[in-house]
Amino acid sequence: MKKTLIHVQNSLLGNAQYKASPNKNSRPDPADIRLIIIHGISLPPEQFGDTCIDDFFLNRLDPNRHPYFKEIHSLKVSAHLLIRRDGTITQYVPFNERAWHAGKSSFNGEENCNDFSIGIELEGTDRLAYTDQQYLELSRCCRQLIQHYPLLSSQNIVGHCHVAPGRKTDPGDSFDWKRLEALL
Repeated sequence: MKKTLIHVQNSLLGNAQYKASPNKNSRPDPADIRLIIIHGISLPPEQFGDTCIDDFFLNRLDPNRHPYFKEIHSLKVSAHLLIRRDGTITQYVPFNERAWHAGKSSFNGEENCNDFSIGIELEGTDRLAYTDQQYLELSRCCRQLIQHYPLLSSQNIVGHCHVAPGRKTDPGDSFDWKRLEALL
């Protein structure tokens, strides 16, 4: 089994391609990482495999490339990781920094989940099944993060829908929580 490593010095995942997003800032307490939030994303909606997600997180999204992009191109968002449909991983923000992925959010009564969470995007939609490769890489990443950050546990892995109910639905009904739990 392939070993996923977090490089302590730079808080990066060893098997991920790193593309530095400007959409980040300092965490209030870099040691207070206690939640993993799973997201789903596709740009344009329900289309996969191009550079649009990278462009979005790097503030390079061309508003003229697709009608939907006119609505979102000026948003400043990011995630720590993106796991594509083929299992390829891109990291945009080091884990010790705050990525802008959860927005207005709450977990166990505490607001601003970006302060204490790691955001992992899965290339997909609420309606289409995620791939075997994505579940495999997601479970590997989660196990390594839990091993590296002592406040994390398998019980503290939630969907965007759980921390922003009524506002967000991802990763959606297509995400198999029992499958992820079995792989952890």
